[in-house]
Amino acid sequence: MKINKEIRQQSRTLLRSSFTDGQLDRGKIESLVNSLIAKKSRNYMGVLENFKRLLRLEVEKRHAWIESATELNPETTAQIIANLKRKYGQDLMTESVVNPEVLRNRLERLQQQL
Repeated sequence: MKINKEIRQQSRTLLRSSFTDGQLDRGKIESLVNSLIAKKSRNYMGVLENFKRLLRLEVEKRHAWIESATELNPETTAQIIANLKRKYGQDLMTESVVNPEVLRNRLERLQQQL
């Protein structure tokens, strides 16, 4: 479905209305969606699709992956998370991932530089 200017504006308005104290509010989102469906205004399906896309992007913005070559100790992980939340907001979701390839990739880049 083609997104025109009206759909884009309405979905952005819905997104702005979805926040409470700087955080997405599930109750508001549900209420807004139900209201839009009940009214069945022109292009409401396009608005819902674009609103869904904007919500997905907003959630992804508030999710951080902490990737390391080895398991981090709890104190280090807690400090990293605290620093990230201080910089990006308290509603930031974090996920720690151990990926040994990180070290290998770094070594390969260093080897290429030499």
